[in-house]
Amino acid sequence: MRASSTGRNIPAPSPPADGPVPSRGPAIAVAAVWGSLVTAVMVAVPLALRDRLPDPMATHWSGGSVPDDSKSFTVNLVVDLTLWGVVWIVLLAAALHGAGLRTRIIRINWWAFLFGWAVFALGVQGSTLYANLDAATWREAELPPWMIFAVLLAGFAVGALAGYLGRGAPDPATGRPAGPPPALRLRPGRHTVWVSRVSNRWLTSLAVAALVAALVVAGLIMVGVADTPAAWSFLAAAVPIALLGVATATVRVTVDPRGLRVGLGPWGWPARRTRVESIESAWAERRTPGEVGGWGIRGIPGTGRVTLMLRAGDHLVVRRTGGGEFAVSADDAERGAALLNAYIAEASRS
Repeated sequence: MRASSTGRNIPAPSPPADGPVPSRGPAIAVAAVWGSLVTAVMVAVPLALRDRLPDPMATHWSGGSVPDDSKSFTVNLVVDLTLWGVVWIVLLAAALHGAGLRTRIIRINWWAFLFGWAVFALGVQGSTLYANLDAATWREAELPPWMIFAVLLAGFAVGALAGYLGRGAPDPATGRPAGPPPALRLRPGRHTVWVSRVSNRWLTSLAVAALVAALVVAGLIMVGVADTPAAWSFLAAAVPIALLGVATATVRVTVDPRGLRVGLGPWGWPARRTRVESIESAWAERRTPGEVGGWGIRGIPGTGRVTLMLRAGDHLVVRRTGGGEFAVSADDAERGAALLNAYIAEASRS
């Protein structure tokens, strides 16, 4: 339950300004030209080499360089174009929308995918063509194992560089109230505690589904029905995803004389505590997943700004005395911030 001391009214903070939207013209132009160029290359190169390629072509390799699956030339070309085209259209639509590039983390991801994914798609197609070139049949198309790692490394490196170069200016510090932050008037000798509990039902459902699937697969492995590398790989991925989902789908935020405590999961554990002496100020701010880069624990290295995003809406934001900000989804965040500011003022006087 929530409790609060009686005192003066808490002024509602003014809504944060949206801030100027970065010019979308250059992004649209680059996306259109670059995407068209990549698409043209992905069509022209296979057509130019068609007479030197078997039909069907080897399209999948397992256990090293030996092919184990094939597709016709046309189907393989359509798959390659789809692999690139869907991502390109989504990125172009985001640039046309304009507001989608407002925050730095979105710009980083946008530029990284525009160039990194293009290099990855070109690498996938290029490695397939290289393996099939001048092969009599698709079964003779051997793919050097190092080429797979080279494609992944090249896509990641180009994406990281593009994201860094296109990150733009730091996000403006919006939402912090001007002037002294609102604070409750505490009654002498009384301690007040404020508690807020927020859950994301979608994240909870996904986490539970992943956990159930992991238990089913584990049971099949134990009875020997599905004791395969694929089943073990699924289990290795599903269990951490389920546990992380359960831990971050619910948050319990507590403000008391000791400071701020943020408990994760349905039982509020593990928890992160920030002592009142380490907090400079607190305020309420409305944030959305699009502004911070999605749901869960989000942050940009080097900025000192971290957000635990469970849903769009009110967030309790604290600025630490050593620099940096931490925000967490919370209902009635204005009252929690006011109480925390009161305890900060009380600690500074003692």
